[in-house]
Amino acid sequence: MSYGNLPGIFIGILGALIWSITYFKVGKKAQVYLPKNLSKGRRTILRTLVFALGLISWGFLSFSLGQPRKPLGLTENNIEVNDIFFVVDVSKSMLAEDFKPNRLEAAKSKITEFVKLRPRDRIGIIMFSEKAFTLLPLSTDLKLIEQIISEINVGFLGSGTNIGDAIALAVARGAQSLAENKVIILLTDGVSNVGSMTPIQAAQEAKEQKIKVYTIGMGGREDARIPVGRTLFGRKQYQTIPGGSIDTKTLQDIASITGAKYYLAQNDQALKDVLLEIEKLERTEIESSGRVIYKELYLKYLFIGVIGLLLAELSRRFVIKEAM
Repeated sequence: MSYGNLPGIFIGILGALIWSITYFKVGKKAQVYLPKNLSKGRRTILRTLVFALGLISWGFLSFSLGQPRKPLGLTENNIEVNDIFFVVDVSKSMLAEDFKPNRLEAAKSKITEFVKLRPRDRIGIIMFSEKAFTLLPLSTDLKLIEQIISEINVGFLGSGTNIGDAIALAVARGAQSLAENKVIILLTDGVSNVGSMTPIQAAQEAKEQKIKVYTIGMGGREDARIPVGRTLFGRKQYQTIPGGSIDTKTLQDIASITGAKYYLAQNDQALKDVLLEIEKLERTEIESSGRVIYKELYLKYLFIGVIGLLLAELSRRFVIKEAM
């Protein structure tokens, strides 16, 4: 037996106390009209019985106000969830303007749209170039996720492309997750050329942890250019980057090893379509905090109390004929 509203019992006790004071008219001289066929002794007995009935009724009312209930068991409360890490290349080539306004900003925009479609999923952000860095551990805070996505920028992680260590970092972050469906979405436009772990070795680690790695190659156009400064007159200067620099074979192998897919996105719409397809990933469930199921008992005690108190008050007026 437990109570859903323990203070309610004390409210009931206070009500019983006030009723008792009014019953005996403490501080007030009672005016009693004694019927001819009712002796003083008999009246005293009846009045005592009516008081006892009223007090017992108030006891039932007090008990009901405490909302007594009987626990029947614990129900599992499951929610659908995926753990998804975005691993985003922030090497200088991601500033190429074959996407609008450039590859990196387009990726950030489409990642934000993806996240909004999956508000229950836990999202993590890792960015990499020569080094890999966890910008956001797994989180469901949509506002925080959007803020962190806006902070993905080129500049402070070196000049190489370290795909292997970036994937390995995401795998390590997701290894302790409770979700059965763990996903890494890799967005890159380059070839891995630094790092302590190769992309294929990292993919093998992801496979052991049952983590799928979807790979997206961004760009690949021969006329793609990156800004390299401005002229004396303030106009942007550009440098053409080698077309087809995406390591398609490696990205395909990573996806294949982990049971995922490789995609090529050469413009904004293609990138959006790719992420929408990945959004259709199978959802899984994890157990969250359970909820106790109760059988509510207060109603029957409330009914008994109300009926008892009603009988007590009717007896005062029509049996004892006590002036109120």
